[in-house]
Amino acid sequence: MANVASGRAAPRSMTAEERKVIFASSLGTVFEWYDFYLYGSLAIYIGATFFSQYPETTRNIFTLLAFAAGFLVRPFGALVFGRLGDLVGRKYTFLVTIVIMGASTFLVGVLPGSATIGIAAPIILIALRMLQGLALGGEYGGAATYVAEHAPHGRRGFYTSWIQTTATLGLFLSLLIILGIQTVLGKDAFAAWGWRVPFLLSSILLGISVWIRMQMNESPAFKKMKEEGTHSKAPLSEAFGQWKNAKFAIIALFGAVAGQAVVWYAGQFYALFFLQNVLKVDAQAANIMVAIALGIGTLFFVVFGWLSDKIGRKPIIMAGLLLAMVTYFPLFKAMTWAGNPALAQAQATIKATVTADPTDCNFQFNPTGTAKFTTSCDIATAFLTKNSVPYEVIAGAAGSTATIKLGDSQIESYDAIKAGANAKALDGAMQKKVNIALHDSGYPLVRGAIQVPDSKLDAFVAANPELKLTSDTVRTGAKAMVPTTKLVSDKLLTADEAAKAAVPEMAVYKIANGGNFTMVADPANVNWTSLIAILTVLVIYVTMVYGPIAAMLVEMFPTRIRYSAMSLPYHIGNGWFGGLLPATAFAMSAAKGDIYYGLWYPIVIAGITFVIGMIFLKETKDNDIDG
Repeated sequence: MANVASGRAAPRSMTAEERKVIFASSLGTVFEWYDFYLYGSLAIYIGATFFSQYPETTRNIFTLLAFAAGFLVRPFGALVFGRLGDLVGRKYTFLVTIVIMGASTFLVGVLPGSATIGIAAPIILIALRMLQGLALGGEYGGAATYVAEHAPHGRRGFYTSWIQTTATLGLFLSLLIILGIQTVLGKDAFAAWGWRVPFLLSSILLGISVWIRMQMNESPAFKKMKEEGTHSKAPLSEAFGQWKNAKFAIIALFGAVAGQAVVWYAGQFYALFFLQNVLKVDAQAANIMVAIALGIGTLFFVVFGWLSDKIGRKPIIMAGLLLAMVTYFPLFKAMTWAGNPALAQAQATIKATVTADPTDCNFQFNPTGTAKFTTSCDIATAFLTKNSVPYEVIAGAAGSTATIKLGDSQIESYDAIKAGANAKALDGAMQKKVNIALHDSGYPLVRGAIQVPDSKLDAFVAANPELKLTSDTVRTGAKAMVPTTKLVSDKLLTADEAAKAAVPEMAVYKIANGGNFTMVADPANVNWTSLIAILTVLVIYVTMVYGPIAAMLVEMFPTRIRYSAMSLPYHIGNGWFGGLLPATAFAMSAAKGDIYYGLWYPIVIAGITFVIGMIFLKETKDNDIDG
């Protein structure tokens, strides 16, 4: 650990050179986050272009696994570029990382799709995505170290806090550019080729970042160490192979970063996921609310960075962890009542029961969000979880098919493997019965319209007696004559059904309230003020744990191994503990039948970090980082 300073001069104001260092480091890091987030924001178009040879579900899995690969390799990037940064210098290392990131992003924009070069397209795409993750693994540690080593004593928390704003600003930048290009080109052109433009624009951002960073000097601490000949010749083995240093990396991970990571992901990503996927708030409205909260809260990264120079890093980080642990449950419950009061009321009064063979019920860990569950219990509980319905699992007879009880209704699930070709029909029938029971119980479901070709009308009327329709009544109403070729392309008829009809066009009837059910949050009942206030509180927790942590990590390690030693725990914590939060929380909620149960994941991790941090983590603000 770095030595404690003594007899230092009072903090001074920021010089022009220091402002340039912060601006250049932050700007480059914003651009790297911009590049990294583009893939996630444009995943649907990437999947259609590079995995077009696969069915939609498989395509989604491969696309999201490629996205996850960028997170999983971040710790390895920390090792590769951390070592390089401790050997050859901070400046040149994060010049390399930004060139790799920018070049990889640009190449995604020009890479031919699988329709042109076949299997080579997805292989190259995944390789480029892994290069992005490796580069990002080296970027953060370099930027934080570079800024901190330029900062005067007593100002490192404030200086490095600007780096902490870059992930949020990078996300904003990517979404802003995507939205602008979509608006200019239109949806069809954007889907066909326009999605590549944001990737190509990275070349401009790359040029700006490289030019700015080329004007910068090496950090004073690294130059001093090189001049004195005290640099490490084997930074990785010294940082992680010697217990005197490795113990601080372990303390950094479990006593600070792991908790910081889950609070960061819970406050910025899981809150958005919860609004959109659990409370069913309109996606655009949810994005706007989160954006407003981030806009209000981002300033607090700097506020808490500045405050940490006064009172210390540890008290602020530990306070943020403690507040998150104590208030997550009431805050997310308040979010439910503010975002979808009808759903909150229904959950409070109606609870489903699933009676199933216990061996059929599995832990539904689903990191890509596209896994298919096949046992009757998993199918039933996954559907209820997807629709934010609390439930209790009751042990049934061995080998029995799971049943769902909602009020007076009892609906049988099915086993997808045993059902074989009938699985799709059984799934539709089960979902329809459950949705009708939920609707009748007071859940806020709406049923959309459906278009029914004439050749399917009689079967549709027979299958939906609750609509109280007759075929003759429907046929005397409004209809549209549609070519059968279009009906096939729109998937209203199969090719065999069209051939059997043997007509050039067919009547199509639009039947209101006959289509799919959708759980919704009534926009008129969404309390924007309360939701933005709750989201802002969650973001402030993020700023408490994240604002001071860059300075703390820099101050925990000596100059000779700093880049390597601080980067690895940071990226393990944020790439793995934080990155797996949405999937783990969903799986926990599905296993328990409680939409809030998944919050135990960030609460427990934050609690473990709080205990370890309070016992083993030492205050670092007065450490001498020049040694």
